[in-house]
This record gives sequence, structure tokens and C-alpha cells, in this order.
Amino acid sequence: MNELLPRDFYARDALQVARELLGAILRNGEVVLRITEVEAYRWPDDTANHGRHGRTLRNDALWGPPGRAYVYICYGIHHLLNLVTGEDGQATAVLVRACEPLKGLALIRDRRGGLSGPALLAGPGRVAQALGLDRSWNHHPVYEPGGVEVHKGPVVDKVLSGPRVGVDYAEPEHRDAAWRFAVADTAWVSRRSKLTARNNS
Repeated sequence: MNELLPRDFYARDALQVARELLGAILRNGEVVLRITEVEAYRWPDDTANHGRHGRTLRNDALWGPPGRAYVYICYGIHHLLNLVTGEDGQATAVLVRACEPLKGLALIRDRRGGLSGPALLAGPGRVAQALGLDRSWNHHPVYEPGGVEVHKGPVVDKVLSGPRVGVDYAEPEHRDAAWRFAVADTAWVSRRSKLTARNNS
């Protein structure tokens, strides 16, 4: 396994962290995944951000410190994994939207009801389910060994970008911002039709 991404990696703007998380290795126990799609949620003016109305019991983990997990329940059903970014006290994070399986496929399929192919991991609720996550993982430091870990992966050169998913409540400038990023040359991506090629800058 490659080296763990350090805490300082996350202590930056969510857009930069999101782009560089593509290709990183996400691990929990025997399940090992390659991150293939992410969304950035910025601070302080992003109206799609969970922290836009202030700190609450639900979003407490979002406020830092960076390099920790923020896991919340979407629609009362799905757990979603976010990696907290920025400075301590800022509500900013990167949502892990899709992954490709590297190890632990049998356990992943068992947790995902026996599905196969991209349907296993193309969607943020699917990723968290495959990793066996719930809200007890809130505040977990992903830069330390043990439990959920994020390791350095190969650099991704070909990238897609487009609007984030499910943020119709946000102001148009944030709803339409191309703050979702995905690996271009993989099938393990959700809602590809809304994504377009971008350069490596």
C-alpha cells in the first residue's frame, strides 16, 4: 500500500483537494478502492454547502479539523463519505461519489446485495455501504493508520468535470459550477452524461 496522504494535504481549498483525490486509494479493512469521482464543497460562500446555515449536531464533523471523515445520512437511507478540507473551523469538504474496487470484491458484493460492475460503487451511498460506514465514523482521521485510510495513488491525467448532483436548492452560480471531477478513462463513474473533458490544470 502506498503512503498515507498527510493531514496537510487536506488543509487546502476543496477544489484543489478534490482534483488531487482522483486516483487516491481508499481503504477500510479488507476493502480497498480507487477514488474515481468526487465533488468539492467550498467555504464560505458555497450555497450548496451543508454548513451554509451554521454549525449543527448533524454537520459538526464538517467543521474540521481537516483530514477527518464527515459521514451523513442522505434521504434517511444512504450514508455518504466526505473528507474534510480547508482550515479548522471552516465547513468545507470533498464528497467521494464513486470508486473502483481493488481488493475485497467478495465483501463489497455481499454488502451491496450481490451486484456487479459499476453499479457496485458508482454513487456516494454505494461507496459508503461498500466500506461499511455509518455516522460512527464521523471525525475519524483518514491520515492515520487504522480504520478508514486514504493513501496516495497514481496521478490522474485525463479528467472530466461538471456540475454537482442534487444541489438544485443552491444559487445558480453554485448549482452550475463544475465542481464535480471524475477519472475520464474508467467506467466507475456516476452520471457521466453531465461531465465533459477538462485539461490537467
